[in-house]
Amino acid sequence: MNLTEQMTRLAKQAKAASRELAKLTTAEKNACLLAMATALEQNADAIKAANALDMEFGAQHGLSSAMLDRLKLDDKRISGMAKGLREVAVLPDPVGKILDERVRPNGLKLQKISTPIGVVVIIYESRPNVTADAASLCFKSGNATILRGGKEALNSNQIIARTMIDAGKIAHEAFPEHAIQVVPTPDREAIPILLSLTQYVDLCMPRGGESLIRAVADCSKVPVIKHYKGVCHVFVDADADLKMAEEITMNAKVQRPGVCNAAETLLVDIAVAEKFLPAIGEKLFAKHVEIRGDAVTLENLKLEISNFKSAKLKPVAEQDYFTEYNDYILNVRVVDGVRAAIDHINFYGSAHSDSIVTKNEAHAKQFLAEVDSAAVYWNASTRFTDGGEFGMGAEIGISTDKIGARGPMGLDELTSYKWLGFGSGQIRT
Repeated sequence: MNLTEQMTRLAKQAKAASRELAKLTTAEKNACLLAMATALEQNADAIKAANALDMEFGAQHGLSSAMLDRLKLDDKRISGMAKGLREVAVLPDPVGKILDERVRPNGLKLQKISTPIGVVVIIYESRPNVTADAASLCFKSGNATILRGGKEALNSNQIIARTMIDAGKIAHEAFPEHAIQVVPTPDREAIPILLSLTQYVDLCMPRGGESLIRAVADCSKVPVIKHYKGVCHVFVDADADLKMAEEITMNAKVQRPGVCNAAETLLVDIAVAEKFLPAIGEKLFAKHVEIRGDAVTLENLKLEISNFKSAKLKPVAEQDYFTEYNDYILNVRVVDGVRAAIDHINFYGSAHSDSIVTKNEAHAKQFLAEVDSAAVYWNASTRFTDGGEFGMGAEIGISTDKIGARGPMGLDELTSYKWLGFGSGQIRT
């Protein structure tokens, strides 16, 4: 069987499974998810053995220590996967909700109800726990899923999926075996073939670095929900509580700098720059953050840097404002007012998450209305852009698209809808 035939079979099987999934009740789906969670724990030794093969492969192929850490599965991480499945089981079922209801003058009753999307392809890198997370969210929302992890995690992904499938079949005889499938080949050509099968595949969601996401979006013929990168901002307004601004800036940059909702640029109103910059500079340097600043920033921090031997302060380049560092590096720019901050964010940002710190309600409302991002905050850290923090439970990703889902994506974002019409013989004249 060649690659095209192999991918076509996967997609056909997924489409057929999606029809069967739509018939399962909430209780049946939850019973399957709980059985899957238990099975992951019971099969921990086999999962770790498969993961050891992947770890060996990764080491031989030069994966960094950080990437190897993301790849590794131990008892704690397997328990975490099981815990995640149990959390998904207790979340409300997103399918079958009445989203709108109306009765027309002729008596025709209309209902808009949530439905599964169908077949969802998820492409991701390294972390095999994503296999369990993504499969469980798709399953709970009634979608068949085709999973494509990195070649370094193939053994881990396959055994996790197999464990979940076998447990689902035991828990309920109507569980469709092809509801969860893993692309069995590391061949990169499998992806454009799979994503050309528009008659079977309904949606693709890539998770990973910008290069992966762009490559998927460029080759796909099915809709892709994505965010390319997280270039997030904190703006300290002229009327900010500067102590609060320090705490928000530090949290947004330093708490976990390697994630997509971490701040990459700090904007400071010129009216408070002379007071705020030395204070925040001292805190950032203490946490070993490299500051790339404009001329005003460099002038205000030249004395602060002398107190820190290893501190790094350098001029910012324009390309830096477009950059997602995922590291202890922060651009700092002084701007003249809220209008200039908004213009900077809308030009250089990635429409992910941006925050204003201010006591001025008019400035805040202008910022919230005019910054064109998926999540915009007033006096809060950008780090809150997350499904769990939004109270959505598990998250399958974050979207910066404008059509369809935007922001953190949970179960509700994995559904579409259809209209139901209830008549008594009405005909259109």
